[in-house]
Amino acid sequence: MSIKSVNLNQNKSVKEQDNSLLEFQETLQEAVNIMNYPPQVYEFIKKPMRFLEVSIPVRMDNGEVQIFQGYRAQHNDAKGPTKGGIRFHPDVTAEEVKALAGWMSLKCGVTNLPYGGAKGGIVCDPRRMSLGELERLSRGYVRAVSQLVGPTKDIPAPDMYTNAQIMAWMLDEYDQIREFDSPGFITGKPIALGGSKGRETATSKGVLYTLQMVCEIRKMSLKDTKVIIQGFGNVGSYLAQYLYGLGAKVIGIGDALGGLYDENGLDIPYLLDNRDSFGIISNHFSNSITNQELLEKPCDVLIPAAISGVIHKRNAEKINCQIVIEAANGPTTKEALQILDERGILLVPDILANSGGVVVSYFEWCQNNQGYYWTEETVDERLQEKMKESFANVVATAKKYQVNLKIAAYIVGIQQIAEASRLRGWLNY
Repeated sequence: MSIKSVNLNQNKSVKEQDNSLLEFQETLQEAVNIMNYPPQVYEFIKKPMRFLEVSIPVRMDNGEVQIFQGYRAQHNDAKGPTKGGIRFHPDVTAEEVKALAGWMSLKCGVTNLPYGGAKGGIVCDPRRMSLGELERLSRGYVRAVSQLVGPTKDIPAPDMYTNAQIMAWMLDEYDQIREFDSPGFITGKPIALGGSKGRETATSKGVLYTLQMVCEIRKMSLKDTKVIIQGFGNVGSYLAQYLYGLGAKVIGIGDALGGLYDENGLDIPYLLDNRDSFGIISNHFSNSITNQELLEKPCDVLIPAAISGVIHKRNAEKINCQIVIEAANGPTTKEALQILDERGILLVPDILANSGGVVVSYFEWCQNNQGYYWTEETVDERLQEKMKESFANVVATAKKYQVNLKIAAYIVGIQQIAEASRLRGWLNY
C-alpha cells in the first residue's frame, strides 16, 4: 500500500452541512407512514441500538502521542450480526456514522442479507499519516471496540480511505486479542488472509450492473452513453475503467481537489495510470474545474461516487442529466430528490445501487465460515444475480406504491427489519 503524506483538503464547497442522520430519519418516517406501520416501528429504527465513542492514543513518528476520536454504530441486529465499513476521514462525525449504519441496515434488507447495519469511523486525515502511524491507529481502534465486534456480532469492512492492508492489520490485532484465528471477523481482507476474489471491485460492479438494468428499462444503449463520475477513489476509478471498456463515454471525473471534463470523452487509462493512491488526478491539469461545475455539466448519466450531500436544493435545478446513480452514500438530499423527481430525472438510490460491496462482503464471510473459496467468476455471477433480484424487487415496489425508487428501497429495507423484530418479540404490531 502506497500512501503519501500530502497537503490536501477535502473540497467542502460541494457538500452541504452534514444532515445525514436527519435525512435518513425523514425519509424513514415517510416510508413507515406509507406502510401504515405504528409509531413504534419508526421509533425503534430511527437510531442505532448501540453507539460507541472511543478515544484512541497513537504514538506518532515524532514520538508524540496523539488522541484520535473513533466511533462504532450498530443500527439493528434483528436479522443477524451487524455489518458495515470503517472510514478514516477528517470530516467523520457521530451523526454521519449513525446515519450510515441505518443506511446499511436498509441496504442489507434490500439485498436480503442476514445482517443488520453498522458503521465505524475515525476522525483523521490518512493523507498526512505514515504507514506506521496508520497501522498503530488501525490496531488501536480494534482494541477499543473489540468487546462489541466479532464474526457473529459485528463484522467491519473497508470504507472511505481504508483498504485491504488496513483490514489485515485489524484482523491481526483481533486475532491477537482473542488468541485464535478468526478470518470472518472482517471482510475486504487481502486474498492471502481469507479475502474474497472480486471484493475490491464489488461496489463498482454493482453500480455497473444497476446502470445496465436502468439502460434496459429506458431502452438506452450503454455504448456511447455520456457519463460523469464525481469521485475517483476505489469505486469511481474501477467504474470508469469498466464503462470505458464497454464503450461508454466517460466525459467527466472528479476527485477531492476538482474535476476534469471533456465532452468528447476522457482518456481513462491515462488517468488511472497517473492518479495517486487517494484517487487524486485533477492537480496534474491546468484546465480542471470545481466539483460543483462538474456536477452541472450536461451528460446522460451522473454518478456521484464520493461524499454525501453534493446534490442539494441549491444545485438540483442545474443538474443536467437523465439518470442519477448514487454510488456514494447519501449524495442527494431529500429536498434535491424532490426537485429531480419534478424534473423527470430518474434517481437510483445508494442503498440499492452501491450494495455490491456488502453483497460480496457477505460472500467473503460465507467463504470464511465454510473454509471453501470461490472463483472470481462465481463471485461475479452471484453478485449480478443478487443485484438483479434486488433491483427488480425495488422497481416492483415503486410501481405498487406509486413512489420513487428511493422510497421503494426504504420500504423494502424497513419491511425486512420490522418483520425480523416482530418475530423476535421486540415489536408487537
